[in-house]
Amino acid sequence: MNPRDLLLGSFHAAVAAADPLQIVPAHLPPPPAGRTLVIGAGKAAAAMALAVEQHWPADALLAGTVITRYGHGLPTQRIAVVEAGHPVPDAAGESAARGIFTAVKSLTQDDLLLALVSGGGSSLLSLPVASISMADLKAVTQALLHSGATIQEINTVRKHLSSVQGGRLAAACAAPIRALVISDVTGDEPTHIASGPCAPDPTTYADALEILARYHCAVPPAVLQTLQRGACGEIGETPKPGDPIFAHTENRVIATAQQSLQAAADYFAAQGIPAVILGDSVTGEARAIAALHAALAREVATRGLPWRAPLALISGGECTVIVRGKGRGGRCAEFLLALTTELQGQADVHALAGDTDGIDGSEDNAGAISAPDTLARAAALGLNAQQHLSNNDGYGFFSALGDLVITGPTRTNVNDYRAILVGV
Repeated sequence: MNPRDLLLGSFHAAVAAADPLQIVPAHLPPPPAGRTLVIGAGKAAAAMALAVEQHWPADALLAGTVITRYGHGLPTQRIAVVEAGHPVPDAAGESAARGIFTAVKSLTQDDLLLALVSGGGSSLLSLPVASISMADLKAVTQALLHSGATIQEINTVRKHLSSVQGGRLAAACAAPIRALVISDVTGDEPTHIASGPCAPDPTTYADALEILARYHCAVPPAVLQTLQRGACGEIGETPKPGDPIFAHTENRVIATAQQSLQAAADYFAAQGIPAVILGDSVTGEARAIAALHAALAREVATRGLPWRAPLALISGGECTVIVRGKGRGGRCAEFLLALTTELQGQADVHALAGDTDGIDGSEDNAGAISAPDTLARAAALGLNAQQHLSNNDGYGFFSALGDLVITGPTRTNVNDYRAILVGV
């Protein structure tokens, strides 16, 4: 099998390990005496809802609404699927979130709230606090997405501008709650996944203000005023760890990046290629992380250190990108283009970087593939890799070469996947 097919096969194995249709059923609770309300938000929401429907008793009450990204829906019978904006929230998400919040507040102790939580839920389950508008929330979201802030930092701000995130949905619910969570963040803490609608929030208004200041984010006055009022104690904080409101709530993480990385490692092993998992929480600025990965791959290729080739180096996590250019490209394309320029055509080194949700940033590709001849083929087409990188245009670069990885929506999300094959 050639390196390209091996890399693609490993990516598909990683995605399959997080398939909600396979994972969700084992974690479903028994039906309650009353009714079961299913709510959810995220890129995996539709697949999770379908899995619930397929395995829920036909004679047990079941209804609800989940919100997913445009183009990520699936046909369901008992649970409504609403498509909305991501990564920037929109009116469709706000309307659906308002309906979810109202339904949750109607539950009693005899009922059950089954929450289906996955990456992307922060923007999809968007119900701003009364003091800010959806336009304000869009503006602060866009500023944070372009700043280089981590997803945990972005969600710290969003929790304190939301009526339902940061544990506030759980606080409004009288029924027992089981939240099934597919993790797309490093550390797999439910509070950071979809901004933790059913999880305690250890962060504060003061933390949110500090993040905006650190990244020099210009935000609408209403946003700043809301956070300042919260920091002064004029607005109540999000519910914290240890709060008794969470006594009837279980947040169960059912899929993680580590599980998907192990599935990819098993795939490589079955092809006779040893694999080293560098970690499921490799974070940092994409170009800096690419430089480190390139140095490691070069050491393996030229010196057989710290491991001998053939070898697969795989990792997960989420890089950040400081957007200075006007090109197209998500963080995976940015990482891979930076890796390619660092490797400078190093022999016997091939690589893939892709987002397991099938969408790299806001483009139509999951990621891309690089090979030792990538720079030479680009030069023959008149493409300058460094210029494309400076313009944050990894998509344009790899598209011109025919090296994009396009899967369409996978309807799951356990963050980014990176694999570097050395000596194959």
